[in-house]
Amino acid sequence: MKRLNGRKPGELRPVVVKAGVIEQADGSALVSMGKTTAVAAVYGPAILHPRRLQLSDRTFLKTVYAMAPFSTTERVRPGRSRRGTEICMVTRHALEPALFLEENPKAGIGVYIDILQADSGTRTAGINAASVALADAGISMRDLVTSVAVGKVDGEYFLDLEGEEEDVTKCDLPIAYMPRGKKITLLQMDGDMPAKDIKELLNLAVKGCEILYEKQKQALKERWLVK
Repeated sequence: MKRLNGRKPGELRPVVVKAGVIEQADGSALVSMGKTTAVAAVYGPAILHPRRLQLSDRTFLKTVYAMAPFSTTERVRPGRSRRGTEICMVTRHALEPALFLEENPKAGIGVYIDILQADSGTRTAGINAASVALADAGISMRDLVTSVAVGKVDGEYFLDLEGEEEDVTKCDLPIAYMPRGKKITLLQMDGDMPAKDIKELLNLAVKGCEILYEKQKQALKERWLVK
């Protein structure tokens, strides 16, 4: 079964990954997945202020997620939202297992994600961009974190859902994944689905994450390897 844009069920949208796109940041990256584009900037580690936020045994990881007002066909209202707050939290939880946060007690690392264009999958694109930006900043990492969403549409398992597909899927299931250790660091599910379907969707999501992982590594090689 082919999808509305001609993709096969197990095919990612066109993916672009670039590292080092913001000169003023310690690390940065841009990730486009189809019509969804995320830019991430990393600052730190640095002594954290205010001091009340400092942790005596590890680094405080701050994640900030925002959608640009022009990112969708209808203007996005600036400022905090319930959805944005939730995505900040799940992004932090997805990234923390990859980081050696115990190396810099009382310090802070700031990860700022801006969605420039949105057509579904903004949290997954943001996580992919943030992971590359952290590596670009020279932050010690166990592995890169990759992320993609899957779902079931008309009895078919679809990889990397886009807008119209997300609207009709019976279940939207985004994951974040560390390929080297084969560890899932984020698993969410919007909808209801039998265990058999969930297992198949997870297998499909992991395959997608492994493809994204190669693109992340290639972007970092192009940025840092001497030509």
